[in-house]
Amino acid sequence: MKVEMFYSPGCAACEDRQSELRAAAQEAVRDLEWRNVNVLDNMDTAVELGVITLPAIVIDGEVVFTSLPTKAQLCKALTERSGARN
Repeated sequence: MKVEMFYSPGCAACEDRQSELRAAAQEAVRDLEWRNVNVLDNMDTAVELGVITLPAIVIDGEVVFTSLPTKAQLCKALTERSGARN
């Protein structure tokens, strides 16, 4: 499973929560690939995926969160998707 967190530099909330959300996600799902994506450096990718607001969380190519989720919300979304893949 691939998770991408799109953010903009200087976003204090994004910087503060990235490691917390990543750790929670890695506990919730095995074989997780996490990528922090600076939207300024990856604008084409953001547009392709439909990222409109920041921060945004994309799971396996689908925009799932258009703002920072709580750890519980992120883990729930990941485990639901993980179960659907089995």
